[in-house]
Amino acid sequence: MQIGQLASTGGVTTKTIRYYESIGLLDAPARTASGYRTYGPAAIERLDFIKQAQASGLALSEIKSILEIKDAGGQTCQHTTDLLRRHLDELDAKIIELQAARVALGAMFKRASALDPADCTDANRCQIITETAPSSSVAAGE
Repeated sequence: MQIGQLASTGGVTTKTIRYYESIGLLDAPARTASGYRTYGPAAIERLDFIKQAQASGLALSEIKSILEIKDAGGQTCQHTTDLLRRHLDELDAKIIELQAARVALGAMFKRASALDPADCTDANRCQIITETAPSSSVAAGE
C-alpha cells in the first residue's frame, strides 16, 4: 500500500507517517521505481502499536525505546513496566496537585459569594483571589 492508504488505515496523516519515519518509529519503506513509498502489513501493526502506546501516555521517545529493544530481538516487558510505573507515579502526583488546586479554587468560589463587589477598591488585587492585604514587606517592594 502507499502512504495515503497507510495513513487512512492507521487514522493518521501522511505527514505523521513521514515524521514517524524521520525519527525512526517506522522503518523507511521500500520505494517503487517511480519513488512512491510502499508499505506492508507490518507497517500497519507498528503504527497501531504506536497509537496504542501514545494513548497509554507514553511519549514518542519512550515508544521508540521499546521498539528499539524489540527490533534488536529483546524482551520489553520490564522496560515497559518501568515506563508505565513512572507515568503512574507522575499521574498520582498530578492528581494530588489538582485536588489541592480544586480545594483552593473552591475556597475562592465560596469567598466570592460572600463578598460585596462594592468593597473591591484595591486597584492591584481582586478580593476574591486574595483574602488578606499584602504584607508590609511586599507593599514596600522588598
